[in-house]
Amino acid sequence: MIMLTLTAKLSSLKPPPCETGSSLCQTPSKVQLAILYVSIAMASAGLGGSRYTLATMGANQLDKPKDKETFFNWFFFTIFASCIISSTAIVYVEDSISWELGYGICFAANFVALAIFLAGHQFYRRDKPRGSPFTGLLRVVVAAVWKRKLVLSSRSEDYYHEHDGTNKVMPATPKRSFRFLNRAALKTEGDIYSDGSIARPWKLCTLQQVEDLKTLIRLFPIWSSGIFLTTPIAIQSSITVIQALSMDRHLGSNFKIPAASIVVVVLISSSIFVALFDRFLFPTWQKLIGRPLTPLQRIGVGHVINVLSMAISALVESKRLETVHAHHLEAQHGAIVPMLVWWLFPQLVVVGIGDAFHFPGQVALYYQEFPASLRTTATAMVSLVVGIAFYVSTALVDLIRNVTGWLPENINSGRLDNLYWILVTAGALNFIYFLVCAKLYKYQNIEKEVDATSSFDI
Repeated sequence: MIMLTLTAKLSSLKPPPCETGSSLCQTPSKVQLAILYVSIAMASAGLGGSRYTLATMGANQLDKPKDKETFFNWFFFTIFASCIISSTAIVYVEDSISWELGYGICFAANFVALAIFLAGHQFYRRDKPRGSPFTGLLRVVVAAVWKRKLVLSSRSEDYYHEHDGTNKVMPATPKRSFRFLNRAALKTEGDIYSDGSIARPWKLCTLQQVEDLKTLIRLFPIWSSGIFLTTPIAIQSSITVIQALSMDRHLGSNFKIPAASIVVVVLISSSIFVALFDRFLFPTWQKLIGRPLTPLQRIGVGHVINVLSMAISALVESKRLETVHAHHLEAQHGAIVPMLVWWLFPQLVVVGIGDAFHFPGQVALYYQEFPASLRTTATAMVSLVVGIAFYVSTALVDLIRNVTGWLPENINSGRLDNLYWILVTAGALNFIYFLVCAKLYKYQNIEKEVDATSSFDI
């Protein structure tokens, strides 16, 4: 943030100002661009490294699963609320006053947050570093391939358990699923020292490491369904701005809603409903049903609401196109349709409700089910889903633009409603895929093992 502030403040780090449309404008130098891109890359790395690590660290301070889920709800409330501030107040400062002041405010906010975080360091529970968990998972694959010709045993003592420095042997046996991987924990001559520790780490793994990898494999289908759960949201966020540009955005006679700010409605909706769900809906559900909503149920409800939002978007766009045809605006590029931008609000509110269900639900599921050594990675899986979904959305929009004539430069002569109906269909198919994955999945790390097949029946 300091570097970004300097790029906006120091004349040596930016090209000289010029009038819009002038042919005499000087382009940025390679050094100026390099500093700008390095600043953005550092900001991205800082955000990516801290946001979901904070989620894991915060949940680790709590003991009860219910308290951890409540923490995740309010963690997302904080994220949504901060995004509202940055998308409105900070953008207003940058546009109306100066970029350096906007960046300076962001730097000050980061500095205060860091000071608060460090002030509480003596009170935190801390996990002891145990090396990279990914190395252990890779060792399981290598060891299983190395021992692929060995015959599996049904005896627990033939498998290597976690060595904790005592003579205690954990009474665990390998599970039958993905049995090929069980060979990685199968003991052979020369695999262990006389004190019980591993002598050849790439030929022998603990049974716990084997089961950890199996858990990740079981979760992968559910995680992959989240990609196309988020892809329609990414497409909607950009298409809605284009729709808003062609509609009447006046709020009274003197104020005009910026088209790019229309997506803030999603953040406001998500913030409000995350709080409402945590304080009222979820406790009421537990009182009436006798058990809390499971993470899979919350994700499933998010799927349904997301599909509903895309259907509303398609209907609203159909209404907008009817208005375009009624006023013969098809051939007029950039024409403003006599239709208030408020028509776009319902679909944005509904998608915000869906976000309030499935984003906290996904974090809670991955945190609960991932191996303890991968808890930080678990909470970051949502961020990975969002990143992939935006790439997929770009590819999908480009594909539809090249194959059909639905997305011309002038959207008044296009068929955005057909794009939304495709998203409805794809979202429904993805929901069916998710249901199949949820029914086949069994919770691993809860006090009472619950079969996902019965727990998902809403």
